[in-house]
Amino acid sequence: MFELKKTEGAARRGEFTCAHGTVQTPVFMNVGTQGAIKGALSAKDLKDIGCQVELSNTYHLHLRPTDKIVKECGGLHKFMTWDGPILTDSGGFQVFSLASLRKIKEEGVTFASHIDGHKIFMGPEESMRIQSNLGSDICMAFDECIENPAPRAYVQQSVDRTYRWLVRCKAENARLNALEDTVNPRQMLWGINQGGTYPDIRIDHMKRIADLDLPGYAIGGLAVGETAQEMYDIIEAVEPYMPKEKTRYLMGVGTPTNIIEAVARGVDFFDCVMPARNARHARLFTWEGAINLRNAKYITDMRPIDPKCDCPVCRRYSRAYIRHLFVAEEMLAMRLCVMHNLYFYNKLMERIRNALDEGRFADFRREYSEKLSRRI
Repeated sequence: MFELKKTEGAARRGEFTCAHGTVQTPVFMNVGTQGAIKGALSAKDLKDIGCQVELSNTYHLHLRPTDKIVKECGGLHKFMTWDGPILTDSGGFQVFSLASLRKIKEEGVTFASHIDGHKIFMGPEESMRIQSNLGSDICMAFDECIENPAPRAYVQQSVDRTYRWLVRCKAENARLNALEDTVNPRQMLWGINQGGTYPDIRIDHMKRIADLDLPGYAIGGLAVGETAQEMYDIIEAVEPYMPKEKTRYLMGVGTPTNIIEAVARGVDFFDCVMPARNARHARLFTWEGAINLRNAKYITDMRPIDPKCDCPVCRRYSRAYIRHLFVAEEMLAMRLCVMHNLYFYNKLMERIRNALDEGRFADFRREYSEKLSRRI
């Protein structure tokens, strides 16, 4: 399932194989929350911009069109016409960030839908059943995403419950994979490390979930209020206890600099809505730093978004034209900018992999980690 091909310091170059293909790592997963990339990108567009893994959201797809309808349509791959690997998150983050009137019990969480307010119950078994109906290649364990900072006593209580939920997720995932009518009998369950910003709780939890021998492990509950340095410190604390032969996923992260720094600390998989969200507001990434196309200085700028970029947008359109589209409130503006930003992220990962292959990741990190955080 995962082959570690090369290392440079803690940074890892690998290859992950699942039912719908082989993924070169480190990799950034392009986020299609409701089975589509916000910004009007299709499954074909994802292929064109170098996407290896698409990520969809359990919570949102459970609410609409419902996971049962997706299963009737042949699963999420067929539904959205994407034939590559798909990861579905567990819905836990959305339950704790979007839903109102939450009530947490050992069985799971009762909450009100953010769409119409109707009551929903989701626990480990429900999350596994929803993700099984979707037929993703990687399903994530149902967990509680804790706010940072949070009282130590509550964090410990939450982490203990999250561990018990993971044990139930593993049993239910195995049961569902064995059913005759399951959409994807090779679906893999990945566990999630929690513990807020308490290194000792994080380490203890990582040791416990590693003993469950799952195909992959994620670090969750970061990039939710703590500083970047606190995030890096937690990764460094947890990484030695993550199985070397299994994939590592840092959930919901992040900026180009965050990704480079997390790769340097041993992470393989990433996802974040930020590049597409920024693009929809004309904030774009280039190899010299970030730009805002709404700035007046771009009114007559006929250069591409990034002269060093060879994406479909930069090969054809100018900054001036795309800025005009934003001012005129044309939907094409968002589509072109989302396409550019996601291409940039996929190319960033490709360049990281090439640097690792050639033994020069440290040099790449020195050149780009700070530069890509600049605003031009």
